[in-house]
Amino acid sequence: MKDIGIDLGTANVLIYIKGEGIVLNEPTVVAIDANTMQILAVGNEANNMLGRTPGKVKAIKPLKDGVIADFEYTETMLNHFISMVKGTSIFSKPRVLICCPANITSVEKNAIREAAERTGAKKVFIEEEPKVAAVGAGLDISKPSGSMVIDIGGGTTDIAILSLGGIVTSNSIKIAGNNFDSAIIEYVRNKYKLLIGERTAEEVKTNIGTVYKGDKNKKITIKGRNITSGLPHTEEINAKEIEEALLPLAIEIIKATKQVLENTPPELSADIMDKGIVLTGGGALLNGFTELLEEELKVPVYIAESPLTCVAEGCGIMLSNLNLIDQ
Repeated sequence: MKDIGIDLGTANVLIYIKGEGIVLNEPTVVAIDANTMQILAVGNEANNMLGRTPGKVKAIKPLKDGVIADFEYTETMLNHFISMVKGTSIFSKPRVLICCPANITSVEKNAIREAAERTGAKKVFIEEEPKVAAVGAGLDISKPSGSMVIDIGGGTTDIAILSLGGIVTSNSIKIAGNNFDSAIIEYVRNKYKLLIGERTAEEVKTNIGTVYKGDKNKKITIKGRNITSGLPHTEEINAKEIEEALLPLAIEIIKATKQVLENTPPELSADIMDKGIVLTGGGALLNGFTELLEEELKVPVYIAESPLTCVAEGCGIMLSNLNLIDQ
């Protein structure tokens, strides 16, 4: 029997199998037939259909802000992914560790647990994402000294201070990668009267997105539909404009981080001054974010070695050390 770790993200699902590492990394998207409500595709295949489907095919994201928005589709998606990695026989009834955002309600936790149990898990552990991300980023959270992590995912940003294997203070806000994409869509619509899709917005964010004094001359050409004429149209936008769109959201994350620091015992604050803050999650890769945080918080900030897979890797470490898991 092999243990499975699942990073159930708003944007992507990653699955870790003990002894094998990360075996699956697919978008959290399900495509359904709008007439029959039947599932047509899951993951990458469904993601390729986003914004490009005929009327009767609908692409759905079953998780919103890090929690299950559609129970049935989440369960089907998990089933699909687990059967993809199961192969033929390695699993009888695996133990499953699933990560969820900090500060979610017990009702939401139970929904995640139930979805996993129905896929045939023998035992389901639920852990909070910032704790698992910290472990995956290589922080030793078992000692009596403070470590701080900011995990910027697709649907939530989780900020936590950890010590002695647990979370001392934390905050979870519903501002993360997806909101950055939406801010770009809105900015382009307001300024250029151009409608662009989620995938284009993500491309812009990845290529020229910045929240600090970056290279303002970086440009990208975007294609979309002109609102006024209704016709396809092309525009060129630069990094300065994207900074304008994204900075207000980055400031919200900084405010939430300051709140966590204000509620931290002074001894642990001293540790964080020494050790700094570790950034994980896809949002950690946003250009200029570390510099902005350092300037605002006056604390050193580092990006984890592999921010996108920290949580899944943390699952793997915790499955090997079940004593780290809150039973």
